[in-house]
Amino acid sequence: MAAIAFVMGSDSDLPILKDAFEVLDQLGVAYDVRILSAHRTPKETQDFAAGAEESGVRCIIAAAGMAAHLAGVISAHSNLPVIGVPMPGGALNGLDALFATVQMPGGVPVACMGIGIPGAKNAALFAVRILALHDDELRDGLVGYVAEQAEIVRQKDARLRAHYQQD
Repeated sequence: MAAIAFVMGSDSDLPILKDAFEVLDQLGVAYDVRILSAHRTPKETQDFAAGAEESGVRCIIAAAGMAAHLAGVISAHSNLPVIGVPMPGGALNGLDALFATVQMPGGVPVACMGIGIPGAKNAALFAVRILALHDDELRDGLVGYVAEQAEIVRQKDARLRAHYQQD
């Protein structure tokens, strides 16, 4: 049973989600990955969204580019938290996807992350934060992950200062 489900509009989005998968792997969080389209497979998308909670999913991350209605359509058919990740590309390099994902009508909530790889990674971490509200072991793992990220920055800072320090 996967706690998080990733849904993408196209398999071309898969490489952009790689860092998000790595975060969840590191934290031991199970996830599923699907390709569904709000426009090309609307029935399958609706069925997935409507049945996700019953299948054990606790949070859905929807990645789509251009018109990017995927997160909104999923949110319209589910009461689970939906996190949208706008994908780069197209004539506006993801800005159109950002606007389509963030500008949802009242009553159809979608949390929207930034465009592309950083947004995907943040979506995974945001989903973990949601799940960690009721999972002490996951919360401990998240605290450790955050501490590890801070230590990486401290080490880089020390190396940089040692290299550029003036006497």
